[in-house]
Amino acid sequence: MALSQKTMLLISLFFLISPSLSAKENKYLNNTTFSLSFPLTTSQLSLSPNTSKPLHHASLISNSKRIPRLTSYNHKLSFKYSMAPIVSLPIGTPPQTQQMVLDTGSQLSWIQCHKKTPQSKPPPPPMASFDPSLSSTFSVLPCTHPICKPRVPDFTLPTTCDQNKLCHYSYFYADGTLAEGNLVREKFTFSPSVSTPPLILGCAKDTSDSQGILGMNRGRVSFASEAKITKFSYCIPARPAQTGSNLPTGTFYLGNNPNSAGFRYVDMLTFDPSQRMPNLDPLAYTVVMLGIRIGGKKLSILPSVFRHDPSGAGQTMIDSGSEFTYFVDEAYTKVREEIVRLVGPRLKQGYVYAGVADMCFDGHDVEIGRLIGDMVFEFEKGVEIVTPKEQILADVGGGVRCVAIGQSSRLGAASNIIGNFHQQNQWVEFDLSNRRVGFGRADCSRSV
Repeated sequence: MALSQKTMLLISLFFLISPSLSAKENKYLNNTTFSLSFPLTTSQLSLSPNTSKPLHHASLISNSKRIPRLTSYNHKLSFKYSMAPIVSLPIGTPPQTQQMVLDTGSQLSWIQCHKKTPQSKPPPPPMASFDPSLSSTFSVLPCTHPICKPRVPDFTLPTTCDQNKLCHYSYFYADGTLAEGNLVREKFTFSPSVSTPPLILGCAKDTSDSQGILGMNRGRVSFASEAKITKFSYCIPARPAQTGSNLPTGTFYLGNNPNSAGFRYVDMLTFDPSQRMPNLDPLAYTVVMLGIRIGGKKLSILPSVFRHDPSGAGQTMIDSGSEFTYFVDEAYTKVREEIVRLVGPRLKQGYVYAGVADMCFDGHDVEIGRLIGDMVFEFEKGVEIVTPKEQILADVGGGVRCVAIGQSSRLGAASNIIGNFHQQNQWVEFDLSNRRVGFGRADCSRSV
């Protein structure tokens, strides 16, 4: 399946796994900050747009047992963006480079694990699966580990005890794709002097995906939580106008971003543990959205449409693992009505891309974009995400281009989800210690 299908499936993980830990319980943050910069590679996956104790509370440490404060490493490599951000991370001892979807909508991080046939050869390339037998720091979680027991507050991933008395997890994506394996501990080694202690992640053995997932939400076993990351940011470049073109580059920071002085911030909404709402994801990066403008026209959508109701439906989250943006019915209907008013005769009749997006066209995207105009998402404190008319449409193949907005209900979701398509040429910073999300316009193909 197409990458866009996979990336949209990533967000559906939340609706299969219902965490319940609030920010008030999630006190893993401290005053120590550590900064790293990685090449963020965004490339084609292979899935359909539906794309989420005594735990080991780790912190980034150096071999000298001294944690650098406000240290910045600028590691610049070309990075490619097609439909999902893929970051290459060095895992294990010695490190094996693994490619993982940078996903702010997921908690569990997991990698592909396969033991290779013994033979003398150079280290595996980034796309290769992880070989646990080659790492001296790899360990598995036994069934007796607390996380393998039911009702861990914010981690209700289905776990069982396998025949080897190891903690086994499994889940299905919305399209029926199975991801399963064992929960393990492994360290991320960024340089000879800087690494994390072993962190909990999944070691997947039965999945068709070539990349893993770097879970970056607010859950206690996300990479951000376990590694005690207090701040991270990324800059996703504009995708090329034509598929098959050379793909652009961008940057992912763990820690302080040297560009942050120009960012504008909105509050990150947090939820009390007593607020158990069936449609709410309390671990998502939830923000206050106020409205939408298309071609300079403010759509008549009440701000309450973008806020959670008593059931939790309607929250607005920032999700790097979803390609498209999704709106609940009230907002989606207004967006579609305006698109129909502007370019209705040009719509591809009866066409629904991947079952979720029906504002699609045959023809040249520049002309259609000019007729639609810029699209603006309005947030509190005057913060805006602007998608210029030249980038309003996503090339989904076969000469078809779609407004990159889907209907949440078609996805089986009840939330407003700001996907990575509408985060292009934006710095997006998640300041966890101050509970805020920052945005800053940039040419992400040139940002450092």
